[in-house]
Amino acid sequence: QVQLVESGGGLVQPGGSLRLSCAASGIIFSVYDRAWYRQAPGQLRELVATITTGGFTNYTDSVKGRFTISRDDAKNTMYLQMNSLKPEDTAVYYCSAFAPPHFYWGQGTQVTVSS
Repeated sequence: QVQLVESGGGLVQPGGSLRLSCAASGIIFSVYDRAWYRQAPGQLRELVATITTGGFTNYTDSVKGRFTISRDDAKNTMYLQMNSLKPEDTAVYYCSAFAPPHFYWGQGTQVTVSS
């Protein structure tokens, strides 16, 4: 059974930092392209950052320079380092792994940026 489990969310003040983790079981993470998405209340799910099997990364414009996606294939885990957080970053963050036709989601972790 494939599971992706996110952790590291929470409440942080504007300007603060959080690091999200996504631990995979049941799959070899390194053979999948991976991504972080987020969904704010009343909004569509948004692609935040991607990392390919070759290690190439890409970010949505609103997080460039503030967020960093990374991976540790030995731990079957990927990360999202989030710095200089803003209230508009508040959302449920989801990790995903995809290698067509397979697409897997985690259950999400809440990130709230508020003073």
